Amino acid sequence: MELSDYVRVLRAHWVGVVVLALASLAVSVGITLAQPKIYSANANGFVAAEGTSQPGVGSINDALAKSRAKSYVDLATSRATAQRVIDLLDLKATPAGLIGQISVVQPEDTVLIKITARSTSPHEAQELANAWVTALAGQVAKVENPSGKGSSPLSIVPIESAALPTSPVSPRVDRNLGLGLVLGLILGLGYAVARSQVDRRLRQVADIERPFGVAVMGSVPAADQLARHGTGVLSSDHLDERDWRLAEALRKLRTNLAYLDVDNPPRVIVITSPQRSDGKSTIATHLAAAIALAGEPVTLVDADLRRPSVAGIMGLVDGAGLTHVLIGKAGVHDLLQHPAHFPGLAVLASGNIPPNPSELLGSKAMRAVLTELSQRGVVIVDAPPLLPVTDAAVLTRHSDGAIVVVSHGKTLDTELGESLSQLAAVQGRVLGVVFNRVPSRRRAQQGYYESYARRDRAGSAEPAAEPESEPESEPAQRT
Repeated sequence: MELSDYVRVLRAHWVGVVVLALASLAVSVGITLAQPKIYSANANGFVAAEGTSQPGVGSINDALAKSRAKSYVDLATSRATAQRVIDLLDLKATPAGLIGQISVVQPEDTVLIKITARSTSPHEAQELANAWVTALAGQVAKVENPSGKGSSPLSIVPIESAALPTSPVSPRVDRNLGLGLVLGLILGLGYAVARSQVDRRLRQVADIERPFGVAVMGSVPAADQLARHGTGVLSSDHLDERDWRLAEALRKLRTNLAYLDVDNPPRVIVITSPQRSDGKSTIATHLAAAIALAGEPVTLVDADLRRPSVAGIMGLVDGAGLTHVLIGKAGVHDLLQHPAHFPGLAVLASGNIPPNPSELLGSKAMRAVLTELSQRGVVIVDAPPLLPVTDAAVLTRHSDGAIVVVSHGKTLDTELGESLSQLAAVQGRVLGVVFNRVPSRRRAQQGYYESYARRDRAGSAEPAAEPESEPESEPAQRT
């Protein structure tokens, strides 16, 4: 994975990353609060040799003190020394347990013995460190002068008493919280990468173009205006501050469709999707309206003979339509309806739902209907989804190509792959893919595009370059 892939993965699963990081931080806080506070106190002893006025003897005694100081480290951590401390402080502890609270260090080339005592109480740590130096001094005197007669050649002299500790040395809150946060971020990154490998939902243009080799013709924002205003969202009467992203996206889709094949532009276009509720009917109706608003004649055909919805979206009558034409009960031009808001747009509703939709859509009569309508202008065919039924694949054979609508963050790559395979099996042409319900992330571009939207409402010409905009929210759209 490249850095851009990690960024994309983190953007897609940032919620899980944040949750894991906060959970790890909370665990580290809990562990820190559950740990007892440990205080540390330090006391120092000096290994002193017997005093003498002779320089040569003094030098020898100093070398002796340095060499014996190393052995006093083991003596300091002996059970005998610990027992002396227990007796001095009248403690109810075992020598082995008490030794675990002590650490002894003898700096190299010095005659110092540094003793560090740890305890849950600052006063106990201070008393234990001071008592340990005293006990070590007694133990050294016993070892160096077993008989107790005369003076000892070496002795331990306490030179620095332990100071009362003011803050605990354990637990270290800053370290624990830092480690908890870092561990949580690592776990979050691992979670995001694992989810990206397991999660097969389509979220990026690269998820479609690289593995499937088909172009993404446009990204349509998730906007509840599609359901609330119907196709009127493209009309200048309804284009408002909330709709400019949607309008720009549909205009760009219309423009990209016109540039697919300049010499032989597609006339009959099937709009389908892998599954139900991907918004293919919404895209079909709005694309047809966008073409009509550009001044081109266009016919919208509702060929979803199982769940027709075009007439409902457009607010038209669905009593008679395509099925009546296919069985020869009426002529195609007799049943065309013309919405008042969109000059140049003709709509052929589905009519009654037949018992054999696949046979009707694959018939010669259907081919003849599409051929006749294509003489008038572009024909947009709203077809059923590809995976549940074969109707859309059958219709693609009668058309110049199909546009497959997928839902951002919902459609699986396996579903798109199977849909494209079905179209390839009937030698159908895939014009491209439309990303539907794309959430908005580029807020910084809002002011730039809104200025163009205001100019359009004021009567200015549509900008030559139609940048792809992104939506603001993700509502439920009609199929």
